[in-house]
Amino acid sequence: MRTFTARHQRGRSRLTWFGLTLILVSVGLIWRLVPLGLNGFALKYGGSVLWAAMIYCLCAALLASQSITATVCLSGFMTLSTELLRLYHEPSLDAFRLTLPGALLLGRIFSLWNLVAYVAGIGFVALCERAATSQPANPSSQTRER
Repeated sequence: MRTFTARHQRGRSRLTWFGLTLILVSVGLIWRLVPLGLNGFALKYGGSVLWAAMIYCLCAALLASQSITATVCLSGFMTLSTELLRLYHEPSLDAFRLTLPGALLLGRIFSLWNLVAYVAGIGFVALCERAATSQPANPSSQTRER
């Protein structure tokens, strides 16, 4: 019997991951822009979790042949870089941050709590992918009755 590593058995579909990215963009925009009656904490950090999950899905589409670990690393790097960019202030960049696209893409204020939300979003999607692509522990251990 031939065995496959998790990387070879998974075979990501770029189309599926781009589709998930678009779904998360839509949910994130509704989350942030439609008055859903969410409290401030859920609105702020729920949006950050969704944004990080969207970044993971985008990275999974771009790195379709790579491992979940590589996708976690790239998406973590991208979200950390974006958060650290908030510490850099330059007039034109600050002006962009005051626009709706700037606020949604880059955010306005640095927060360590955002990093926690990003870990939650990336971790959740990575765990879902791992669960969806894992096989039973030992499928050949089942015996047949003759």
